[in-house]
This record gives sequence, C-alpha cells and structure tokens, in this order.
Amino acid sequence: MTKTKFATAFLAVVLALSMSSCYTLNHTVGKGAQGHDESEHRVWFALWGLIPLGEYDSQKLAGGATNYTIQTQMSPVDFPISLLTGWVTVYPRTVTVTK
Repeated sequence: MTKTKFATAFLAVVLALSMSSCYTLNHTVGKGAQGHDESEHRVWFALWGLIPLGEYDSQKLAGGATNYTIQTQMSPVDFPISLLTGWVTVYPRTVTVTK
C-alpha cells in the first residue's frame, strides 16, 4: 500500500469516528415534555457503547411525571472524554429528561 493510499484510508477512518458524535436520540413518554424542568445524567459505556458500565432509571429522573421527553446524546463534554480515552475504553453519553 502506498503512503498516499494509507493516508487517505487513515483520514477516512478518523473522519468516520469523529462523526459518531453527531446524533441525538429522543424518546417521548406520554404526551412528552410539558415544561422546561430538566434532569441530566451521564451514562458510561465500553467498547463503542456495547457494554453499559452503569444504569439509570428515566422514571426516577422524571420525578414521577407521566409526560416527559428523554434525550440521549453525546454532549460537548462527552466528546473530549471519548477522545482522551481512545473511543474503545470509555464512551459517555448524556441523558436529559425534560418534564
């Protein structure tokens, strides 16, 4: 493999890994958020998010509300943590419950 092909392949892999932070998952429970009261929790995973290293309960974060929205994303704080830990070791996500 020539140096140019290797450099192109390496750049493609780096770009693909860096783009994984550009997602947000939203879940609506009941009628969804009725206000702006938010609770946040950081969830930790290993091996690209395959193995959870802890648990959280969205119902507890909602504080007994029956209508709320759960947003899971890689926040601006989570991205540098992932880079520093090498993506494989620790993969944090921030869960925000809005009721």
